[in-house]
Amino acid sequence: MTFTRRALAAATAMTLVALSAGASLSGEALDRIMGNKMLKVATDANWAPQSFLNENNEMDGFDVDVARELAKRMGADVEFVTPAWDIITAGNWNGRWDVSVGSMTPTKERSNVLDFPVVYYYTPAAAAVHRDSGAVSLGDLNGKVVGATTASVFELYLQKDLTIDAEGVPSFEYQIDPGELRSYKDSTAVMDDLRLGDGVRLDGMVGSLPALLNAIENNYPIKILGEPVFYEPLAIAIDKGDAEFNDKIAGIVADMQADGTLTALSEKWYGIDYTSTR
Repeated sequence: MTFTRRALAAATAMTLVALSAGASLSGEALDRIMGNKMLKVATDANWAPQSFLNENNEMDGFDVDVARELAKRMGADVEFVTPAWDIITAGNWNGRWDVSVGSMTPTKERSNVLDFPVVYYYTPAAAAVHRDSGAVSLGDLNGKVVGATTASVFELYLQKDLTIDAEGVPSFEYQIDPGELRSYKDSTAVMDDLRLGDGVRLDGMVGSLPALLNAIENNYPIKILGEPVFYEPLAIAIDKGDAEFNDKIAGIVADMQADGTLTALSEKWYGIDYTSTR
């Protein structure tokens, strides 16, 4: 066999292996879940009211209830894991968990490594400051020290690098130009620094409005600044390339939307139906 023919044969073999690997990925997660009767869900343990550890040291919240319902309709139990947000959004999970039910915005960059079977609700993102702050508008945070969760859409917004591709979401403008952006492991860590006092560690932050309102209800000395800065379409995420699992999740969530389950869960945790744009 000549060098050219050997090279061609090797290239053909590699292509067949690659195609076979891609084909085998489809249905892989679903087979694992149904075989083990267990859906492993990645989410956050410190992001009330979406997901948090309650007084009984059990996972609770809107995303947790959505995940439990998803598992129930698949005929499986549910197990929660809580890796760091930047690890979840990096993709290439390699079976460490099956799905992320963690209020993730389906950005263009994330779609390079993750698939988003369905958007299941929409929430406003907002800026907040300490209660003693003299800020009265979003522009008052220009040049200031502003915090956000690492690898979150809030951080991307403050970096002026946020792209939201989902249909039906209102357009937005960048209204804050921070002098310094500080990144944190989760939104509670941001709020914990903000609550120390106006300008002690932070002058402000950007985060999920429901999470900020929940913090205020729990006596955090913070206040919302101005109107929402953008609206997030929030999606369930899976590792890239599993069309069968993608379609299964999309179908279940469509049923949950049609029979009112999602609306009921939204109203339970937020007091409002966030499952459609307004």
